[in-house]
Amino acid sequence: MLIDSKKDKIITIKQVSDVHAMLGLNEPRHPLISVIENRPQVETDFTDIRLVSELYIIALKENLRCVLQYGRNHYDYEEGTLVFISPGQVIVPSNTKEPDLAGWSLVFHPDLIQKSSLGKTISKYSFFDYEFSEALHLSEKEKLLLKGFANKMEDELNQKQDEHSIDIICHHLESILKYSQRFYDRQFLSRIYLNKDYQSKFEKYLKQYFDDDQHIESGIPSLDECGKAMNMSGKYLSDLLKKETGKSFIEHVHLHIINKAKINLLNSNKPVGQIAYSLGFKYPQHFSKFFKSKTGFSPNHFRAVH
Repeated sequence: MLIDSKKDKIITIKQVSDVHAMLGLNEPRHPLISVIENRPQVETDFTDIRLVSELYIIALKENLRCVLQYGRNHYDYEEGTLVFISPGQVIVPSNTKEPDLAGWSLVFHPDLIQKSSLGKTISKYSFFDYEFSEALHLSEKEKLLLKGFANKMEDELNQKQDEHSIDIICHHLESILKYSQRFYDRQFLSRIYLNKDYQSKFEKYLKQYFDDDQHIESGIPSLDECGKAMNMSGKYLSDLLKKETGKSFIEHVHLHIINKAKINLLNSNKPVGQIAYSLGFKYPQHFSKFFKSKTGFSPNHFRAVH
């Protein structure tokens, strides 16, 4: 665990043992992973400290009044809230003197899954990059299911390690992630009206961005920029759009550009090159190639037959 006193108490959590040391626990049974039961006696003051974790963290919090700061916002843990944190994220606990009353945390080093199939697929679990406000809210049944896998991992860690131990642990870990993905899909569906509102706001933001010619100055808006405008993480916005429309973020942007191009082609006599520049393309041939790949027509052919 590294502490940088020059930068206002930045603590870098490099190992699983660092987490145990911070919580006053004994050394972990395995150097790369630990299942930690949240206990009433754990009281730690992290006032004016920023934590930079190099670990993956999955934390279920119940009956806890704890506020965490992520970016410029503060979020309350709610009962039955599951939070996912990936390596490199910065966490600012604003007040953790009040103890955890229930729940569990799972911390593991990236090296744990390096040689497993999960090492190749963990990037698909985009919820590791969601903000705390986009955490997963579980039913009692869902909490019990995930706790079962955590218990199996803990049982495995408490046994004598052999050549099968890591494979079995990674299997249970992957089960937690797969079920969490299913539960997130359920959460997206249960928030369908709210999601449609966000979808509408995104489309308005995209229209305003192009109407104000920001694309000419700054290029196509990035996923993170659009997410920030929607007050959510870019990954959450991407997943929301995919669930609601079946189209990815970039497909939405491309569709908006194509629709603007069609309007310009059919409602003006501007040369194709001028239209290409107005849409942010530096070279007309790039626009023509892009337009044909999306519509099956060259810009001039589209204009002629419509």
